[in-house]
Amino acid sequence: NPIVWKEFEADKLSILDILAIDNADRRLNVEVQRTKPTSLPQRLTYYSATQLVDQIGEGDSYRKLRPSIGICILNSVHFSQLAEYHSEFRLRTRSGLELTNCLEIHLLELPKYAPLDDNEQIADPRDQWMYFFRRAEGSTVEELLDRLPDPVFKRAVGVLEMISRTPDQRRHYDARLKWELDENTRIQTAFEEGEAKGEARVRIELIRALENLLQMQISSDAELRGKSIEELRQRAQYLQELIRNRSSS
Repeated sequence: NPIVWKEFEADKLSILDILAIDNADRRLNVEVQRTKPTSLPQRLTYYSATQLVDQIGEGDSYRKLRPSIGICILNSVHFSQLAEYHSEFRLRTRSGLELTNCLEIHLLELPKYAPLDDNEQIADPRDQWMYFFRRAEGSTVEELLDRLPDPVFKRAVGVLEMISRTPDQRRHYDARLKWELDENTRIQTAFEEGEAKGEARVRIELIRALENLLQMQISSDAELRGKSIEELRQRAQYLQELIRNRSSS
């Protein structure tokens, strides 16, 4: 099975390190650790704080800051005094009043999760991922997907299968993935080009209307269609500025 923890015991780096931005524009740093690194709390705090600080530069507003969330999935126990596998840390007072949601750290301790053996589907998203990490090594694809109904796990299982394949099988997988990425890129490019053509049409009509209003020689459609979107924007802005200056004089 692709998840074999002992293969990574000598690795000083994290098994998984993902930097991502979610749909809410939050910055996420996700890592999986085989063993507990030295100074784990300081390490997690440093990475999450760095993601926060790096968002703004000189002269920027603090309002630009988006939440930075560190998530560590640890295959050992860090807080032996706690029974819960999920520990969440935020900037709060002792009474629970939150200062800001800009900084969060989540620690998930895999050994504390005890999956039920009732073969029922798992509903809680956190439990789903904990089950995935705990049971992937000893489960078949069918067993995993039976317990984990969320479509994301079908993709996750596909990645695990890819990792465990022979070189020839992996090359086939990579070729298929490349084709899918190329196809998605082609579709997105066609969509963006369609949007650009639509914007060009609007800009051309605006320019001709402004030229008519300013009693200037009206540019031909063919002449304007030969210009880039940026050139059309600049021309429209120039004509609009002429109208504003005329109105103020």
